[in-house]
Amino acid sequence: MEFSDDMRVPEEAVDLGGPGREFLLLLIEALPLSPMFEGEEGKMNFALDTLSMVGFLSPTLFSCLVDGPDLAKPVLEDVADSDLREKIKRVEDLIVATEPLQEYLANAGCLRPLRRLEDKDLLIHDILMFQVIHRVRGPFERFQDGLRTLEVLDKIQAYKESFRTLLCWSSSVLTADLLDSLFTIRLSPAGSNKRHAEAVRFKHCVFQENMDFALGNTHGFGIA
Repeated sequence: MEFSDDMRVPEEAVDLGGPGREFLLLLIEALPLSPMFEGEEGKMNFALDTLSMVGFLSPTLFSCLVDGPDLAKPVLEDVADSDLREKIKRVEDLIVATEPLQEYLANAGCLRPLRRLEDKDLLIHDILMFQVIHRVRGPFERFQDGLRTLEVLDKIQAYKESFRTLLCWSSSVLTADLLDSLFTIRLSPAGSNKRHAEAVRFKHCVFQENMDFALGNTHGFGIA
């Protein structure tokens, strides 16, 4: 890995205390900005973006990962499109009928007459399920496949409460100790050449110090 300045001249990445520390800080800052996700801070879901996980997943997306999309219960805050969210809210508050959403509802397969109060609740549920869950089912399944590659999804589903605090936003401070507690490092047998090379590459105390710095200086983790 090589760092460079704005003129693409190699540098030593000393601005933030070394290349490892700077890399982790930049990585954590970049993840929530990925076009894979959309929504408000701490409530991010998948975006339907073909060009396109720590502390920024919505509870709904996390629920899809551990329990499956069919059991998800999306809420109005999961809708990233602010215009659509306001239209849904107006229907939810019974301020207007569904005329402003007729075309959208028809395309989503959610068009239904509102004859009873219960019909309004069912309509809101149908809209949220389509917009948040069904509309992005393909990208979500590809995301699942990627997590299965290294058995990460299995671990998330087996230890969902531990991963919930890691992947979903909370007011607690995320530290390198918390990340370290989720994984076990398997080194080669002591005395082997491979173990010696691993010891040179992997300096746990340095990694922990750099990760703590990155988490502590990233908005949403250590910076309010």
